Amino acid sequence: MDVVILAAGKSTRMKSKTSKVLHKILGKPILSYVVELAEEVEAEKTIVVIAPGSDEIPSLYGDRLLYATQWEQKGTGDALKAATEHLTAKTTLVLYGDAPFLRRESLHDFIDFHQGKDLSILSVCQENPRDYGRIVRGNKGVEAIIEEKDCSPEQRKITEINSGILLMDTELMKENLQKLTISNAQGEYYLTDLVELFSSQGKIVDAFVLDNPEETAGINDRSQLAQGTEVLQRRVVEKHLKEGVSIIDPRRVYIEADVKIAQDVEIWPDTYLLGNTIIEEGVYLGPGVHLEDCHIMKGALLEHTRGIKALVGPGTQVGPFAYLRAGSRIGAGCRIGDFVEIKNSTIGDGTKVSHLSYVGDADLGKNINVGCGTIFVNYDGVNKHRSTVGDEVFIGCNSNLISPVEIGERAFIAAGTTVDRDVPENALSIGRVRSEIKLDWNKVKK
Repeated sequence: MDVVILAAGKSTRMKSKTSKVLHKILGKPILSYVVELAEEVEAEKTIVVIAPGSDEIPSLYGDRLLYATQWEQKGTGDALKAATEHLTAKTTLVLYGDAPFLRRESLHDFIDFHQGKDLSILSVCQENPRDYGRIVRGNKGVEAIIEEKDCSPEQRKITEINSGILLMDTELMKENLQKLTISNAQGEYYLTDLVELFSSQGKIVDAFVLDNPEETAGINDRSQLAQGTEVLQRRVVEKHLKEGVSIIDPRRVYIEADVKIAQDVEIWPDTYLLGNTIIEEGVYLGPGVHLEDCHIMKGALLEHTRGIKALVGPGTQVGPFAYLRAGSRIGAGCRIGDFVEIKNSTIGDGTKVSHLSYVGDADLGKNINVGCGTIFVNYDGVNKHRSTVGDEVFIGCNSNLISPVEIGERAFIAAGTTVDRDVPENALSIGRVRSEIKLDWNKVKK
């Protein structure tokens, strides 16, 4: 079976310079959901029909797909005709690049239904079928699909509608595409006219009625994009709940499609999990956690934390109000506390950075104490520099480490010290002005 995905629409209602099929839902382009569906049914070839100048689609998907260009907007029949040179399989499945909701189970049922037929239509029933093509049935199956603008008053009463998704014999399809005409209200080549052509030739044509109309909906504007995000987010949340994830308020989380979450994870409200984030077993997230492309290991706890391309080790506590920037790798059993920022740094097992500190471009060993207000001064105005801190170092409060410096194991940095040279292991570094006490000074002032 070959699959053709029609994606050559002008996207005018989306009001965007980006093709509507490349707008994202839960971190993935709309088109990607349809491409993955084609891959799920093991299509021999997947051909995407695009508009002239739609270079962003081939740039994004590359050799994963084949491409055909519909040079003029002459309707869906003309769009399918553009792909015919690529079609060699016995059957052809037609999908739509702006319709990402069809479940794989439903598609497999539709393919099974097609056995022994020449053309099969995926249809749904709607109480208000306005703007949709109606399925006209006869004694031997489906006789035609009549578009809304071409319907008679009696045909408008039909509630079974065409989803646009078709499965048909490839050679018969190619033969009948040449017979399509533009004798309709739109002046276009309707793909749906193939149904009447097949039926008039005595071919077996039938429609598989899908229970859930939601699965065949398309996305044409920003409102439908928002509604589509809600639909797919609900599915993602339901999947994780069934797999043993606790989500305290499913309406107040955002979890993208490719996020992986193990069982016994607890997610509190206002948590956002994006990209290829991985959450291991027993992690506690939230409230107020925002992670993108992060890996959070077993038993970690994060609250009010922002993380981007960061790794958090098992049993580590992060937050509240911590920021883990790209390249941060936090070890096991660490404590990254309130108002701490870690950037492109490695934090060894058991190390604590508990409050109001910045660790940038540094490699910290195990069981280090980083006191409140410690700053790794990594930027000299031109270049970034890297520092190293050995195991079991104690860094007192309000210390500045002027990178690049190397602090040896078990060294002690006194509170208020500015470190501008390497400190040997077991050494004390102290560099602050000794305090002076003037008795009765304030009385004299007054």
